[in-house]
Amino acid sequence: MSRAFLVVLDSVGCGGAPDADQFGDEGSNTLAHIAAACGAGEAEEGRSGPVKLPHLAALGLNEAILAGSGVDAGLGTHKDGWYGAATEVSPGKDTPTGHWELAGQPVPWDWHYFPIETPAFPEHIRQAAAQAAGTEDILGNCHASGTEIIARLGEEHLKTGQPICYTSADSVFQIAAHEESFGLERLLAMCKALAPMLHEMKVGRVIARPFIGAPGDFTRTSNRKDYAVAPPAPTLCDWVHNDGCPVHAVGKIGDIFSMRGISDVVKGPDAELMEHLVSLTRTAEDGSFTFANFVEFDSLYGHRRDVSGYARALEWFDSQLPRILAGLRDGDMLVLTADHGNDPTWHGTEHTRERVPVLIKSKGSGALPALHFADVAATIAAHLGVPTQGPGRAAL
Repeated sequence: MSRAFLVVLDSVGCGGAPDADQFGDEGSNTLAHIAAACGAGEAEEGRSGPVKLPHLAALGLNEAILAGSGVDAGLGTHKDGWYGAATEVSPGKDTPTGHWELAGQPVPWDWHYFPIETPAFPEHIRQAAAQAAGTEDILGNCHASGTEIIARLGEEHLKTGQPICYTSADSVFQIAAHEESFGLERLLAMCKALAPMLHEMKVGRVIARPFIGAPGDFTRTSNRKDYAVAPPAPTLCDWVHNDGCPVHAVGKIGDIFSMRGISDVVKGPDAELMEHLVSLTRTAEDGSFTFANFVEFDSLYGHRRDVSGYARALEWFDSQLPRILAGLRDGDMLVLTADHGNDPTWHGTEHTRERVPVLIKSKGSGALPALHFADVAATIAAHLGVPTQGPGRAAL
């Protein structure tokens, strides 16, 4: 039997979304703009010169960017594998939306977003959050960057014990708290208690953002947990799991899909996740599906508009790609893609509405037809011999 590996390089978009103007993102292009900045000598922190992605380029990354946005990023020439670009149809540019649609189920509703004002949350949410925390009030109650707000309010949080609640341009309610003084389990219990009310409002995720350290030296930990709205219908994970085959989740996939259709999950920083993924290429069972997310492109570099850091992360992933390919067996399928864009050269700090590259290592080689996100799920389902239960069509 064959195996399938779907690897999401979180936010690694390739521009060209036909409705980008509706999101204020017309002209954004994560990969092409990083390549241009590197080529111009504008991304020299911790690296130098043009961005070097020879292994991704060999699978057709440059051709995928060209297919997605008409831009030649000058990354190198395709040698083997299938390449193309996929367009999202769901009304959003966030993590759950992109992943659900890649897994075969576009989002049928509009997400709720909190207004860019202070206070950002309605009074009943503020009261519910304080009650769930067992405190008189909450801190924050605004739009903010996660690292900025703990630097600004972390000391007050330690003094008052009140949780730091904030949001972003995404449909999220985030709660930051000190793992030691507030307690990790208490933070997770607070998020779990608030999630049903916020999900009912179509707020996509309630996110626990634990941190450690002292004033002036606060650091977020890897114990983040997302309490996400469940997908609207069975996804690729369910299709495979219900067909009696294992589904291995790497990274925050378990949170994104509320553990539906998932057999096991490993979490951690991207470097650790790479070791798990490489191990799974050697050990995953026949017929299994491995779904991985590498989030640090997005969380550490895209939102912070750090072009050098993003380029370093891409070059790191590219350096690891031969290890992934070496573990594949005859008949396996590897799909590399993304869930949205987050152009680090763009204005603001939020995601960007873009097409995403789709690179497939399987039997054969060449250009893929124009794709929608859901076609990724249909292609993997067809490869595994699992019935497709969504709107996508197999590309191969």
